[in-house]
Amino acid sequence: MLLKAIVLGIVQGLTEFIPISSSGHLLGVRQLLGWNDAWLDQTFDVSLHVGTLVALILYYRHDWWSITRGFFNHLVRRVPYHKDESDGASGRLMIPILVACIPAAIVGCIWEDFIEHQLGQWYMIAAALVVIGLVMLLADRTGKKNRGIDRMNYTDFITIGCAQALALFPGVSRSGITITAGLFRGLDRAAAARFSFLLSTPIILGAGLKKLMGLVGAGLQPGEAVPMALGFITAAISGYLAIHFLITFLRTRTLIVFVVYRIAFAAILAAVFLAR
Repeated sequence: MLLKAIVLGIVQGLTEFIPISSSGHLLGVRQLLGWNDAWLDQTFDVSLHVGTLVALILYYRHDWWSITRGFFNHLVRRVPYHKDESDGASGRLMIPILVACIPAAIVGCIWEDFIEHQLGQWYMIAAALVVIGLVMLLADRTGKKNRGIDRMNYTDFITIGCAQALALFPGVSRSGITITAGLFRGLDRAAAARFSFLLSTPIILGAGLKKLMGLVGAGLQPGEAVPMALGFITAAISGYLAIHFLITFLRTRTLIVFVVYRIAFAAILAAVFLAR
């Protein structure tokens, strides 16, 4: 039980932020290893969500402080937004981020359970890994990559927000699909990744709270507390490292390595399950 918690916590933390699909890897790894324990479906999932949320908040704490402070200063004290906030960490981002989260929130509330339980078969995961990987490659090759977050408009926000709604499908990848949408809209790679992570914070927070409420109602079973703590810690640490890695990586490199990995992982899934 402890080994499963550590392995899945690391998998969640790394793949939630690197564009290779956390849901696809969690389902794929569990199916490959035959880990079908009931507690992994409900109880443990809460700790993974909270762990990745903590990683996001810690890494972008300065951004969120600037965004939140600027927004409330503008709202309460009528302090105007500054035009020279070229790093994009401005209070003016608060409303666009919340608006961009609406499509994913609607899809999650209505279809999350159906998508996770009915569309989580290995062949669907493999297909999504390949298809979205090729779309990522197209965006990386054709996107103009000449804008930062400070030059985004509501068309950008809504387009990327709608793309985020697709991330509920196993194998798609939240970071992968939102970075791809950002590249198609002309953002540079680092800006697309940074906005992807800022945008994912409210959604992961909402999903975590929803799952936590379910856990509070059901309660913990004996022996589940320690695996949950291990899952939370490993997901938080690996998630923080994954964010730092990707932001640094995309400043100078392309997405091609992740496209190749997605196709290779899909091939491994196909080879293993077709051989059974």
